Amino acid sequence: MLQLPPLSVYIHLPWCVAKCPYCDFNSHALQGQVPEQAYVDALLADLELELPRVWGRTVHSVFLGGGTPSLFSGQAIDRLLAGVRAQLNLAPGAEITMEANPGAVEHDRFESYRAAGVNRISLGVQSFDDLQLKKLGRIHGRAEARQAIEAVRGAGFDNFNIDLMWALPEQSVEQALDDVEQALSFEPPHLSHYQLTIEPNTVFAARPPALPEEELAWEMQEKCGDLLLGAGFQPYEISAWSRPGRESRHNLNYWRFGDYIGIGAGAHGKITLPAESRVVRLRRKLVPHSYLAAVENASFIAEQHDVSAEDLVFEYFLNRLRLAEAIPFAEFEALTGVAREQLQRPLEEATRLGLVSVDENQIHRTGRGHQYLNDLQGLFLPRGGSER
Repeated sequence: MLQLPPLSVYIHLPWCVAKCPYCDFNSHALQGQVPEQAYVDALLADLELELPRVWGRTVHSVFLGGGTPSLFSGQAIDRLLAGVRAQLNLAPGAEITMEANPGAVEHDRFESYRAAGVNRISLGVQSFDDLQLKKLGRIHGRAEARQAIEAVRGAGFDNFNIDLMWALPEQSVEQALDDVEQALSFEPPHLSHYQLTIEPNTVFAARPPALPEEELAWEMQEKCGDLLLGAGFQPYEISAWSRPGRESRHNLNYWRFGDYIGIGAGAHGKITLPAESRVVRLRRKLVPHSYLAAVENASFIAEQHDVSAEDLVFEYFLNRLRLAEAIPFAEFEALTGVAREQLQRPLEEATRLGLVSVDENQIHRTGRGHQYLNDLQGLFLPRGGSER
């Protein structure tokens, strides 16, 4: 029988100063001023319509993502979070994260965000190399990145994340290591370390840059990982590193297949309804002006469907295998409603390939499973389908 997992809230703020050439998120270059009041009104109306599905449940984390949420004023974020607290039961000490980009925030805004209730900042630095930042289409340079991190710390945030990318166009191992070393100089409790990949429907997909060869990229990953381990960080997820106890609670909830309300243009949500023995996936209208217009007739949702048992198995492992921690069979059964016996075929194959080891109670991803994660995840695709 399905059991309720923890619940989080994701709020999408879709505007950016400019669209980065590698970005496939639902973000839109800003034309004029951010429609703060109208968009916050829409978000809170959208959230109110979602309440019957989650009535009585406690929310453990909130994440304001984008886009560039730091384009919104402290006053707008305060009104938004006040509305969230009025409608939902936030757990004491709930993690409230906000993404921010250097060069797209007035530094004194960090104080106002903290006063509004934000207690964690995720700063999209990507690199400290001015040439690389230009290649990536970022609107900030090394100096702005360093100033933004200092502003976050100066505003009293002791919980913050620095986003870095590696395997950048024509990047060397030494350059990748220098980015990590510069990030570590600020003593962040958390660091996200992503490989640059070419995604469909992006500028880079149409005009691909010269990226490092696979062998060189692997060397970057290994040497940067050694540097982070030496600095006291642990790789708790495939691209997330933290000091002990400073993991992102919100992202852990995604990767542990928790539930989340998703509001805002293009936001996705997942809600478990045990009494009805089903899990529901929802998606909001994608384009900001369509989402704003949906206030008139409360038509924010563009798509809603129940997840089949086979898809639940795949989605569970697609997320859960990203984590370094073991996977309890009891957790799998509770969150999918599927018996562990249904995993015999993919687990036998994964074990034969050396991607996992299995004991009576748990599944353990091996080092080889980490290296070949996509292949491991693919073993749990529904029978008869290899594309999604």
